Amino acid sequence: MPVLNTAAMPPDSAPYRIENANWRDLGDLRRIEQVCFPKDAWPLLDLLAVLTYPNLVRLKAVHEGRMIGFVAGDRKSDQLAWIATIGVLPEFRGQGIASALLKECETRLDVARIRLNVRRENKAALRLYEDFGYRWIDTWPRYYNDGSAALIYEKVLR
Repeated sequence: MPVLNTAAMPPDSAPYRIENANWRDLGDLRRIEQVCFPKDAWPLLDLLAVLTYPNLVRLKAVHEGRMIGFVAGDRKSDQLAWIATIGVLPEFRGQGIASALLKECETRLDVARIRLNVRRENKAALRLYEDFGYRWIDTWPRYYNDGSAALIYEKVLR
């Protein structure tokens, strides 16, 4: 069932919906990955996997029939899950869409702890995660394609 979120939308903007994503969203997800992560966009097979593997939470933000954001959460156990990817098209940022996607994904994962990785220079993402209660716990050197390190963040939910 779609979740309608108008609380974070500016008054002159049309509302967006948070919906489940599936394999039919492959083309839209590929575009979001390429736009949001030009250095690290997932290959086509990884995108297909995130849209089809069982037990993953896959959510998309939709505005006027178009996917404008995406999040995937991978539940590893009752205790731990990972946010595999989250992105919002640049022209829709700053409207609470990433927050809505992250919040709904956390709720559906229903685990004790959630982890994610992020580039050190992605200040907007770091702000979002820290505002949501995620805290830095580790660094993985040379994680990204260009050799940059990944900061590992964790949120304890219970």
